Formats: sequence, structure tokens, C-alpha cells
Amino acid sequence: MRLTILGCNSSTPRADGFTTSQVLELGSKIFLIDCGEGAQIQMKKVRIKFRSIDYILISHLHGDHYHGLIGFLTSSSHFGRTTPLTIFGPRGLKEIIQLQINITKLSLSYQLNFVELYKDESEVIFNQSNIKLSTIPLNHRIYTNGFLIEFTPSNRVIDAENPRRGLNFQSCEAEQLKAGRDLKFNTGKTIPNQALTKPGSYHSYAYCSDTAYKPHIISMIKGVDVLYHEATFLESERKKAEQTFHSTAREAALIAKRAGVKTLILGHYSARYKTKKDHLKEAKTVFQSTELAEDLRVFQF
Repeated sequence: MRLTILGCNSSTPRADGFTTSQVLELGSKIFLIDCGEGAQIQMKKVRIKFRSIDYILISHLHGDHYHGLIGFLTSSSHFGRTTPLTIFGPRGLKEIIQLQINITKLSLSYQLNFVELYKDESEVIFNQSNIKLSTIPLNHRIYTNGFLIEFTPSNRVIDAENPRRGLNFQSCEAEQLKAGRDLKFNTGKTIPNQALTKPGSYHSYAYCSDTAYKPHIISMIKGVDVLYHEATFLESERKKAEQTFHSTAREAALIAKRAGVKTLILGHYSARYKTKKDHLKEAKTVFQSTELAEDLRVFQF
């Protein structure tokens, strides 16, 4: 599981930072999560190919989370994309994008599909192969969803602790074992696959964009490997956070602690803060395993 932060600031782009957007790579599938202005510029910096994006997830229709979308879709067409692209987002997003396409007489080189979200309760919106995607209803000024992405590798892993680990596997034999096949020798002897391998590691990622403090989501994200949770304000501005339906760094940490997640990543910082050190300090008083999102920072789990 590889997460690349393209932008993690709130409201508007800045000279030193971009608005919310990130790329999550899970096995062979790649998700673009929110698409603030400049997302495609950031993707070029880290050499993520536009055509590699399989799905786009848009949390809500505030501009700092989707104003970069039409540019990305247009550029993808210019670069010759031919594979279909599916966008999951709130009801109304399709109308917005379709209007831009129609007025500019844009002819995309690929099929664009929309899955419009409108339910107030969590729902599974994608469940194929080894990836399951569910919504996390949030509490913001407009209809907003976070996303829970669960990944179970289809391949098995050679068990390094197995007593037979001393066997000298050829590379082709190792690949057959990972694919779930038994190990067969020229002598006719066979070792069952499960005697040498174990299931691949399960991974989970919860993305909670703009939201007021909402303990109700804890049961949905219990024990996830990584939680990205907005931390627009510090506790000293908690009243402002409540008024704007945002969270503080401490509140994000409380969610992480009560949900028993492994790692918390803070993001969506207000422009009033020149440094994020206080966000990290405040969160760590509650939940030690906290990291700061930074533009172009890569997390590997």
C-alpha cells in the first residue's frame, strides 16, 4: 500500500502548497482521492502517469477537493487515454463535469463513468477481486463522504518462519507458490502450498476529509492500518472548527486512539498556520503514532 500526498492544504492553493489530493496504490489498482487545483502538476513531479489512474473518489463538492478534476480529465484525453475511467462522488458532480464538457465541446478519448453518491449511511460502492470500497458518512456543511478501502492480496506469501524455509526455490517455483500452487519435484514428491506459504497481508486505509468531530465513524474504521483525518485547526481555534464543521488535531487523534488504528496522518491545514509542528505536537499528546501529511510526501505501508 503506497500513498502519495499531492496536496494537503485547505481552502485555496498557496505559493508553497496545494489543496487536497492524493494517490493510493493498492496492488495493481490506483485511486486518485480528491482532486484539488494543481493535482496534475503534482502528479507530473512524482511521475505518476495519468493513464494509470483506475478510479477517482471525490469526497464533496467544495472547490478545494474537485476544482482540479476537469483539468485532469482533459489532460488524460490529450495524453491518449483509452481505458474507461470511473468517478465516485456526490450527486451533482456528473452534472458539473458534463456541463463543462458540453460547453467547451470537449471530446474525450475514453469512456467516463459516474457513480453518484447520496445515501446518509455507509454503503459498499465497489467490491471487485481483492479490493472493497465503502463510504464513511461525515459531518460537514454539505453532503460529504470519507472512504474506507480494504485490500486483501490475491497472492500468497512464502512463509519466512516455516521450518522448510531452507529449501532453495528457483524464481519460477517461488512465483508458482505465490500463485497458490503446490511445489512439485522431478522425483514426484509434492509439498502442499499451505505448508510453505501464508496468506498475503490485509491492508486498510480510511480517508476522512472535511468533517466536524464525529465519534460515530469509529466503528467503521476500527483497527485500520492508516487513517487520514483532517486537522484544519488547533484546539485554540476549536470554536472556529465547530462553526465551520472542521476538526482540530486533538480531535483527529481522539478518533484514531478510540478506533485503535495503527497510524494517523493529519492534513487539510488552515492557511493561518505557518508551521505544522504544533498540529503534530497536539495530536501526539493523545495518539503517539501520528504523522503529518506534506505535499509530495510518500507513505509506504
